[in-house]
Amino acid sequence: MDEDTSRTSQESERQTARLWRIWKTVHEMLADRGYEMSDEELNITYDDFRSKYTDSLGGPDRSKMTIAAIPSESMRAKYTPLKKRASDPDPVPDCGQIYVQFCPDTSAVGAKQVRAFNHTVDEGNFHSGIFITQTAISPSAVRLLSSAIGHICEHFQESDLLVNITHHELVPKHVLLSAEEKARLLERYRLKESQLPRIQVSDPVSRYHGLRRGQVVKIIRKSETAGRYASYRWVI
Repeated sequence: MDEDTSRTSQESERQTARLWRIWKTVHEMLADRGYEMSDEELNITYDDFRSKYTDSLGGPDRSKMTIAAIPSESMRAKYTPLKKRASDPDPVPDCGQIYVQFCPDTSAVGAKQVRAFNHTVDEGNFHSGIFITQTAISPSAVRLLSSAIGHICEHFQESDLLVNITHHELVPKHVLLSAEEKARLLERYRLKESQLPRIQVSDPVSRYHGLRRGQVVKIIRKSETAGRYASYRWVI
């Protein structure tokens, strides 16, 4: 093997290892949001990842990297709104199957790629979608993605997912409250949701958990005196 070939092989190996870590973070993120994930999906080994998602030259093949997942029963319960009146029919959970796609393009990603992604989400009748790119996307592409009709579509760069931020010791546990739990919390403390401390929907932890405006999240921190204590944030 000559020097150039060896260098190319080493770079392919490095890129594959990097993408394997990102792939694992994405599955952990989906599981933490409440989607059904098998142990095999969550604990995929590097060798298995390389055998499934690389091309003939040993480099990562993002065109093979798509994920579809359905919400668990616990997730469906968290996303079920309250009845406004007792006579109303049972409300439908505001969640459903999610589709995740890794964009293979290495150059600037714009409206063309986002339109194709939105079309896939629409044709597949997915409730939500996550579009993952190697580079930043243009402002027009961001607007196009966020304005998808009938779907919730998000964007992450691969660099955002290289490390699972929720595994850091300084990041407390975040737990989304259901609509019923939120109502009980506000009633117990005789508060309006706007009186709660706030967390931005653009906060990295909010983005990881897929939080939406108007939701309330419980944040559990460790305390040397109390063991653990909880606080609450309103997502804006």
